[in-house]
Amino acid sequence: MMKNSEIRELTTKELVEKLEDEKSLLVRMRLNHAISPLDNPNKLGESKKLVAKLNTEIRKRELENKES
Repeated sequence: MMKNSEIRELTTKELVEKLEDEKSLLVRMRLNHAISPLDNPNKLGESKKLVAKLNTEIRKRELENKES
């Protein structure tokens, strides 16, 4: 799991790329979990939280740019 400070250090382009990678990973994990249970189902929750953190940081930057 990435820390908030690590997320803030990424460029916006890197954030978008990381978000897309994490979303696709989450979809794959959900499909695999539906077929056969994952060894650690907590990873689903961690992945969802990371997606939310990335979305939040992207949105924050959009709003900051809009105000400027």
